[in-house]
Amino acid sequence: MTPASRTILVIDDERDTLTLLRLALNKARYRALVAASWDEVADRVKETYQEGLAIDIIVLDLMMPGRSGFDIMRSLQVVLTPVPPVIMLTAVTGFEQQVQARELGVSRYLTKPTTPKKLIDTIKTVLAEKEKKK
Repeated sequence: MTPASRTILVIDDERDTLTLLRLALNKARYRALVAASWDEVADRVKETYQEGLAIDIIVLDLMMPGRSGFDIMRSLQVVLTPVPPVIMLTAVTGFEQQVQARELGVSRYLTKPTTPKKLIDTIKTVLAEKEKKK
């Protein structure tokens, strides 16, 4: 599959971060959907379902107001079957949070700040791993 046929859902409460990541993903020819809250996540999931598309990867911030990234991950495990691979992109560097992320099924844990290239490379790696499992 080409990047243009891949849909990436980016969840972060910082609008500037969402804008930058959407631009980077679009430049790499991915279809980028963004959400800044659980309500927006639910809307994006519903929209992709109605369009007959799949979300191929989720990029998720840990520190979110209202619901943490872990809470959002648990909710996604209820509404998406199967849950696409999740890349946690966060400023939180603690070992305990990384362990908890792995226990919830997070594929990769990247810390902010990171470069768009590193994120795109991580997405490519996770997508290749997903393809091998098929």
